[in-house]
Amino acid sequence: MVVSIIEALRDRAETVATAESLTAGLVCATLTGVPGSSAVVRGGLIVYATELKASLAGVDTRALRAHGAVHPLIAEELAAGARRRCLATWGLGLTGVAGPDPQDGVGPGTVHIGLAGPDGATVRTVRAEGDRHAVRSAAVRGALELLWARLRQPA
Repeated sequence: MVVSIIEALRDRAETVATAESLTAGLVCATLTGVPGSSAVVRGGLIVYATELKASLAGVDTRALRAHGAVHPLIAEELAAGARRRCLATWGLGLTGVAGPDPQDGVGPGTVHIGLAGPDGATVRTVRAEGDRHAVRSAAVRGALELLWARLRQPA
């Protein structure tokens, strides 16, 4: 699927960027593992610390105070921020709890994935079982599936 994403972006003359919290760059690293990805991957923001979600990705500080760092709206704003700050066609934003402890009252295994593009934004929530590695892997897979589903739609 990752190779297909890179090929579709290239064929459409589009680009992608990420703003990642719990995955700390794993989505961007997965995308750039494909030869030729430099033509379509603009870059990524690692916003593991809450305050970096605002300062680097442009997430509204009022939203962070109101909802905490793990919320669908934050994933949407991370995606929009990645798109805007990296000058990309598409932005992916991920926030969630890999565990073992809850964060902001949200239990481990909860992941919110935002996708922002020319036609607006969408958010998907994934619930993953297992240890930190399993949750983070599910988050990466969920983000790539969300992007791939959108890229399969007509431009």
